[in-house]
Amino acid sequence: MATITIPDEFLKAAGLKERELLIEIACRLFDAGKLSLTFAARLANLDRNGIEDELMKRKIPIYRPTLEDLTHDLAVLDRFGI
Repeated sequence: MATITIPDEFLKAAGLKERELLIEIACRLFDAGKLSLTFAARLANLDRNGIEDELMKRKIPIYRPTLEDLTHDLAVLDRFGI
């Protein structure tokens, strides 16, 4: 496991505690598509509900449907006559 040391002066300048910084990093990496929801939760030491709550606070979408998803959903609705 790699360890990253962030000097206290940077935490103080950012106005964050160590735990808050981990959550922020996890949320931003998830938003950038660098971490899955599961890994973001693990990095932040949160459960799934906890990371979802943090993402919602930051207005970061949890689910990101693709054009393929939309096309599939519309085809299903069409089959059901909806």
